[in-house]
Amino acid sequence: MKESGRKQGAPSPCAACKLLRRRCAQDCVFSPYFPADEPHKFANVHKVFGASNVNKMLQELPVHQRGDAVSSMVYEANARIRDPVYGCAGAISSLQQQIDALQTQLALVQAEVVHLKMRQTATFPHHGVGLASPSNSGSPSSRLMGSHGKPIFEMDFVDQANLGDSMWS
Repeated sequence: MKESGRKQGAPSPCAACKLLRRRCAQDCVFSPYFPADEPHKFANVHKVFGASNVNKMLQELPVHQRGDAVSSMVYEANARIRDPVYGCAGAISSLQQQIDALQTQLALVQAEVVHLKMRQTATFPHHGVGLASPSNSGSPSSRLMGSHGKPIFEMDFVDQANLGDSMWS
């Protein structure tokens, strides 16, 4: 019967017991979550929370929630090692600032799109001389095409084409 963090045959202590220099018991609470091949994982958690506190937290949780708790502790401990003052709150704050900046950029691009559509509408009015009138040079679709034969604004091309058909039917 092979357990996580233990080799077949001679028992190898988990990373927690190895760091704490103690014998790793069969029912060690750390063993499933801190394998011997990942010593840095427990070392950071131990620096931030302390082995006794981690042990207490794991003992108070149901077994099915312990893995998630260890993942959270490892994340927080690593964040605290990188940023001792703010920890993961600093990372969250940084990400929130990035979201705010990207939302501002998105709003500017959306405003520019509206502006360009308004300008295009002013260039190709919906009233007055018809888009499909024979006196105009070229068809509505040729005026809405770029130099490579691709629509400048594909959605507007569809709307203008539908408008031209319904307007002169």
